Amino acid sequence: MKKIYFAGSIRGGRVDASLYKRIIDYLKKYGKVLTEHVGDMSLQESGSDREIYDKDMSWLKESDIVIAECSCPSLGVGYELACGENLRKPCHVFYDRSKTHLSAMLTGDPYFNIHPYEKEEDIYIELDRIFA
Repeated sequence: MKKIYFAGSIRGGRVDASLYKRIIDYLKKYGKVLTEHVGDMSLQESGSDREIYDKDMSWLKESDIVIAECSCPSLGVGYELACGENLRKPCHVFYDRSKTHLSAMLTGDPYFNIHPYEKEEDIYIELDRIFA
């Protein structure tokens, strides 16, 4: 069973939290989502910043793949993707092209698999391809 690290904005804004929840629920058919809390609509951060960092880094190291939804810009998600690259984890970046213009630091890096989408269903079609 694959261990999936899902990255989505927390402190950068929770406008897409319900989308994160739907993506996480979909990903569960492919493996264990280590960061299921990212889709929790009533997320309350617990622990110090250091504890959060340590826990997230542990999950990143343990994961087999990183899936990130980047429509809502987030410094933390960008950092998680850079760490995923450094750890040589496959990294897949999704973003709604009608909502955002993704950073050149992501689109210009050939390591990242970039998946722009226009409708939510496109995400699930691409996830099926990734995990096939």
